[in-house]
Amino acid sequence: MAWITLTIKVDAAHTEALSDGLLELGALSVDIHDAAAGTAGEQLLFGEPGEPAEEIWCDAEVTALFDESIDVAAIMQAVTEVAQLPDQPVYHLGHVEEQDWVRLTQSQFSPIQISSRLWIVPTWHESPDPAAINLILDPGLAFGTGSHPTTHLCLSWLDAHLQEGDSLLDYGCGSGILAIAAVKLGASDVIGIDIDPRAIEASRDNAVRNQCDQSRIAFAPAHDEINMGSRVGIPVDIVVANILANPLILLAPLLMRAVRQGGHIVLSGVLREQAEDVKLIYQQWFQMSIADEKEGWVLLAGIKK
Repeated sequence: MAWITLTIKVDAAHTEALSDGLLELGALSVDIHDAAAGTAGEQLLFGEPGEPAEEIWCDAEVTALFDESIDVAAIMQAVTEVAQLPDQPVYHLGHVEEQDWVRLTQSQFSPIQISSRLWIVPTWHESPDPAAINLILDPGLAFGTGSHPTTHLCLSWLDAHLQEGDSLLDYGCGSGILAIAAVKLGASDVIGIDIDPRAIEASRDNAVRNQCDQSRIAFAPAHDEINMGSRVGIPVDIVVANILANPLILLAPLLMRAVRQGGHIVLSGVLREQAEDVKLIYQQWFQMSIADEKEGWVLLAGIKK
């Protein structure tokens, strides 16, 4: 099956009416964008996050997706009337061919080498190095494909510093990738915590897929403090949290208590310009430093005093 894209140039006053009219006439989707995008005349719009922009482009283009069987001439005549346009507007057509969208999406994720012995391998790929420690990963709906710099930073730290028999808490586990890596690198007791039930589900599935010893790894909702405390001998040897700077600051007292004296805290999801603010909070309890940096993101690591 193929589809047709119908792109119509329109002024700001009629953009919304044209968009609504195309949907009423059977468009599968509608996109509004600047007709001058990519040129010197491109108009930048600004607004508060989550709020609509206060204005629309002076000259916009509305692109609608239709089934290829539509009568374009009839659609154009009808939408001109519905949107109360003075004249039939200029338009052009495009074609979208049928594709294997699953295969296309999967092609965006290839195996990622973290170190000489550690790889992330999507479930649909063969491992480039079967003898390596391979993290077989299906991201599902959770963050943590391994492609983001912060995930790479955390995995590199674990690969270099985790010792056989360490206990570890992964706070904000996402897909479970860091907790699973910890088990495969030799941790004895690991728990992953997340506020998103989908992340817990994806993490558990990924742990099974990686044949992790279920006596050494578990996942629980972030609010389940009793479960967290009873499953792992809190405080632990290592707490790793790959989330964002503001949550890391707010969670500092909780994460601090979860680390034993002399244990490690590993924090990422922090931009370079945010690093000092996060470091300032945690250095009350830890000897903190910037351990690594990648593409503008930093990894903070500390040893509890």
